[in-house]
Amino acid sequence: MGQPIRTTCAYCGVGCGISATPTGPRSVQIKGDEAHPANAGRLCSKGTHLGETVSLQGRLLHPMIGQRRASWDKALDLVAKRFRETIDRHGPDSVAFYVSGQLLTEDYYVANKLMKGFIGSANIDTNSRLCMSSAVAGHTRAFGEDVVPASYGDLAEADLIVLVGSNTAWCHPIVYQRIQAARAARGTKLVVIDPRRTETCEGADLHLPVKPGTDVALMNGLLAWVDQAGVTDPAFLAGHVNAPEDFWEHIRTGHDLWTVAKTCDIAPALLQQFFELFAATPRTVTLFSQGINQSIRGTDQVNAIINVHLATGRIGKPGAAPFSITGQPNAMGGREVGGLASTLAAHMDFAPENVERVGRFWAAPAMAAKPGLKAVDLFRAMGEGRIKALWVMATNPAVSLPDAGRVREALESCPFVVVSDVIADTDTSAYADVRLPAAGWGEKDGTVTNSDRTISRQRPFLTLPGEARPDWWIIKEVARRMGWRNAFAYDRPAEIWREHARLTAYQNDGARVLNLRSHATIGNDAYEAMEPFRWGGAAFADGRFPTTDGKARLVPVRQMDVQAPLKDWPMTLNTGRYRDQWHTMTRTGLSPKLARHREEPLVEIHPQDARALALEEGDLARVSTPQGDSLFRVMFNEGQRPGEIFTPIHWTDQTSTGGRTGLLPRPLTDPHSGQPGFKSTPARVERQAVEWKGFLILRGTDPVRLPCLWATRVTVPSGALYEVAGNGDPSRLEACLPKGDRVEAIDVTRGTRRVAIISDGQLTGVLFVTRSGILPSRDWLIDQLQAPAVGASVLAARGPGNQPDKGATICVCFDIGLNQIVAAIREKQLVDVPAIGKALGAGTNCGSCRPALASILAQSKQETLHAAE
Repeated sequence: MGQPIRTTCAYCGVGCGISATPTGPRSVQIKGDEAHPANAGRLCSKGTHLGETVSLQGRLLHPMIGQRRASWDKALDLVAKRFRETIDRHGPDSVAFYVSGQLLTEDYYVANKLMKGFIGSANIDTNSRLCMSSAVAGHTRAFGEDVVPASYGDLAEADLIVLVGSNTAWCHPIVYQRIQAARAARGTKLVVIDPRRTETCEGADLHLPVKPGTDVALMNGLLAWVDQAGVTDPAFLAGHVNAPEDFWEHIRTGHDLWTVAKTCDIAPALLQQFFELFAATPRTVTLFSQGINQSIRGTDQVNAIINVHLATGRIGKPGAAPFSITGQPNAMGGREVGGLASTLAAHMDFAPENVERVGRFWAAPAMAAKPGLKAVDLFRAMGEGRIKALWVMATNPAVSLPDAGRVREALESCPFVVVSDVIADTDTSAYADVRLPAAGWGEKDGTVTNSDRTISRQRPFLTLPGEARPDWWIIKEVARRMGWRNAFAYDRPAEIWREHARLTAYQNDGARVLNLRSHATIGNDAYEAMEPFRWGGAAFADGRFPTTDGKARLVPVRQMDVQAPLKDWPMTLNTGRYRDQWHTMTRTGLSPKLARHREEPLVEIHPQDARALALEEGDLARVSTPQGDSLFRVMFNEGQRPGEIFTPIHWTDQTSTGGRTGLLPRPLTDPHSGQPGFKSTPARVERQAVEWKGFLILRGTDPVRLPCLWATRVTVPSGALYEVAGNGDPSRLEACLPKGDRVEAIDVTRGTRRVAIISDGQLTGVLFVTRSGILPSRDWLIDQLQAPAVGASVLAARGPGNQPDKGATICVCFDIGLNQIVAAIREKQLVDVPAIGKALGAGTNCGSCRPALASILAQSKQETLHAAE
């Protein structure tokens, strides 16, 4: 066993510290870093199981030109040649980079420098455009710079925490744990504003199920209330905030309680309760995430929240701030170096003096002088033939962008596509002319910035496999082959870090909060030993803002009309994440434990809508929008507002024949930020008839394409589980079974067939299908993949004696199912979540399942009361 390496988690923007101890060439023991300020040793389920994701399964290990392996020299020479030819023939704006919050800051910096300073175009954008660019635009409009004016420490000092558009318990579990700790320690109140009743709402003091797209009305109404109640801060407003002449007149007109309640479609009494609580609680932190940002009015929604905090002076003070919590591990680092097409570098925009300053610093031959194409516009331009060469780095736009069918058409039509990735086969790499093997988490070396501006090191603890190389190295090698050898003469990430730090300080003179002057001359050893630190300190604590007059700005925002249901598209589609999965599952999909929480892509629908559509729970349903359609498994959820549905973003062509949420949203974007609106797409839902259903379990990791209507793949220990359904003859699935001794059983009455393949005494595959019968639990059969010997009795799908089904996985950390929890509650008369933890262990590690445990407990109590009556 090696020595522990301090590094940073690969997932969300919380930026948790990790202690990684190598236990073999491709194995590692994962623990939370107790000394890291973001998490103090705590980890969510995804971070806890990072050790299950570092194998070489599915890795891209060598450069590929088309379908043929190539040397690095050949691949890099071709990329440089084709980009140079395209620029010479069509100009610099004919090429583009599409990058990712998975990149480290050093990778981002080199990519941005190459595109904006040397190629001469700003056509570099990032998948962070899809998750937090509205926060960037809102911060810049209000503060003059993209600065998050809060820290995680504020949560411990707040008396009221307001969560807006954030299922924090699932998407930022460690932040949720900090919130719960504050509630336990000081009685902090929690308000959740979300159209859905999510797990985050469990135990909250108040839940406001607002109509999607009405957040501006809500926050304007709150501002009107605190203004009328005399809770604004006149001294702070006079000394530190500017407002347009008609700002307060606008707020005081049409934002009364009753009008706002009607617009938001919530009870006036509920709204008044929130307004009064906010007005009475000076120490308030308002956290917002994708429910605010992912809107075609996202920037206005961000500014509506900031306006309330500025007007009440709740900013720059302990326990009082608006707080944008980002999605990706280095979305913030990308914002700092200029990874967005709308920014230049080091928090500078494209003002002529900034273009001249950065050009001088880089000694750049061809500085971009204007913003480039934002993500949706970039791929639209590609489809129109204006972008002729594209380099995609560490992301999967064929899945994640809205109207993904059109994105695929654009990729198909682009003359030259390069993809740098850790995974060999993705929905995007299918369109690549050149694939370049990049370093993965555990192999990367550099820095990341989390949601509260804390910069941490990501350190390698695994050797680079095959011919994989760091992203910064790949980019600089292409730059050198394009003729800019001296400007990209980097040998290590510390050199890039120092250059980035110097640029943040270059002719800054206090104009921008981002200033890493103290790191501009850091030595290599000091870089290796760098401790987490938070740039900018307690931003705005002195009441000064990075604007020309040092004052923040109140930004007038107006509620736009919310689209009424359409005849052909009567439902409203909301999209988002599952607790234990990440983006397009190229990493989390490798973990057998993480895969079991939600094994299939579900469409969540209110039971009354389901009844009107003749849907039963567990049916397959086709969700359609004007952009496309895809299949999902039906799940009833009374937490959905009637008329609204929810689908997850994670499934791809590599893992399912359905669940392709990216095909559905409209490619409409916020006019200020360019961020797409993923939260309110007109849709319809229709039952998909199938004649049979079943499952297939196979030993090994090689993916199989199944010839049926519905097939979703789940990683299990030693193999994969496929849930299947379809029409016609299911026997064609038998061609996917491996060779070996075959045993089978047929029930003609129920149309059931059970087939098992045994090789050298070990189970290598099973196929169970039925037309009208009941399918057994998969758990025991999955376990048999690791059994030393099995026989024909495997077709019984259960071992000798009583083998109770543990039920759907609730606690991933300890593999505890719903039926086990319910049984323990009843048998041991458990009365609270800590008691469940003591009895079973559930909820005692990452805590992500605690809201679900509370819900199960409440349901059990309710059933007990009904039984007593």
